[in-house]
Amino acid sequence: MDLAFVTDLRRPSSRAELGELGPGVAVLAGGTWLYSEPQDHVHTLVDLTGLGWEPLVVTDGITVGATCTLAELAASGIPLATECCGALAGSFKIWNTATAGGNVCLGLPAGPVIALAAALDGVAVIWTADGGERRMPVARFVLGDRRTALARGEVLRAIELPAATLSARVAFRRAALSAEGRSGSVVIGRVDPDGTFVLTVTAAVERPHRVAFPGIPTASELVAALDGVERWFEDPHGAPDWRRAVTEVLALEIREELA
Repeated sequence: MDLAFVTDLRRPSSRAELGELGPGVAVLAGGTWLYSEPQDHVHTLVDLTGLGWEPLVVTDGITVGATCTLAELAASGIPLATECCGALAGSFKIWNTATAGGNVCLGLPAGPVIALAAALDGVAVIWTADGGERRMPVARFVLGDRRTALARGEVLRAIELPAATLSARVAFRRAALSAEGRSGSVVIGRVDPDGTFVLTVTAAVERPHRVAFPGIPTASELVAALDGVERWFEDPHGAPDWRRAVTEVLALEIREELA
């Protein structure tokens, strides 16, 4: 898709060169969604790839740069990365172009990097418009379908994954109406070294839904926790009642596996 209304392209090499990110300015990383449909309101693109961010940096945990591609993320060895990226059901072209940061900032319920980061207690590192920096859990960063907590002028710099969750036992399940279709429900379970059980649901809901227990819950406790979902997502990729039903099945399978 040609962006016919774009008249300016900026490719900053430092934060100081980012310039103003106001109305009509779109941040470009992979661009797989940006170029997929008309963007009549966009007149300027700001290409972040010139900033030279490392895709993956090992600290106490792992920092995933916002411009890290899905292919790089899937090959990183991070628990669940391959499964989550595979849930996108995209071609190799998408995997080698789409970025972790772009996926999170798009805020789609079925975003695979959203599922990964929310399940592993990922923290979004955000460059603020005033030159500062703030952090917030990715599970709270996504507010709804294509809605995030990113304010005007802000840029997602990275996603930090803590060492504690990287060493947890995990289980992954996914359901879709067709083998290559968009995810209807993605359910991830995690048991931390201290025995805490965390279940994260994405794709079936507008924003990540997480429940935690001090140990492995009973089946009835887990089902009751899913009753806390206020609204199940509805689109051509799945009706709310179907998403609720398959999510319960997947959650109980995960409980059995991790128990």
